[in-house]
Amino acid sequence: MEIAVLALGCFWGPEIKFSRINGIKKTEVGYCGGNNSATSYKEVCSGSTNHAEVVKLEFDPEIISYEEILNIFFTIHDPTTLNSQGPDFGTQYRSEIFYDNENQKVIAEKVLNQVNEKLSGKVVTKISKIHNYCKAEEYHQKYLEKN
Repeated sequence: MEIAVLALGCFWGPEIKFSRINGIKKTEVGYCGGNNSATSYKEVCSGSTNHAEVVKLEFDPEIISYEEILNIFFTIHDPTTLNSQGPDFGTQYRSEIFYDNENQKVIAEKVLNQVNEKLSGKVVTKISKIHNYCKAEEYHQKYLEKN
């Protein structure tokens, strides 16, 4: 199994979308890229932690590749809007790919460049090493399935 950590706006919608894809074995929502190794939803929403809302995917690379996951990532959110998705605004809603290893970084750069070319250079998605990831509160996990 491998992991993918992706920021693409509010984490509830992406979690349920990715959970329905063959090869995705587990989803978890959390926060990544911030200043501290632990944070809370309230702190993240304040805009002071620099964390993004993310979905963490555990996937079987024999069934779905990291590149395929990133292509889906780019189709289920708008990678051209800075720090916002739909009605949600703030740095926690940014578009960012957090890579786990150098191979993922190379693939992320390749896919981002392809998408950016198609979108006339308007992509604002960042690529960063996984940093200060922490799982979101339990009430956020599988939120749309539960509510």
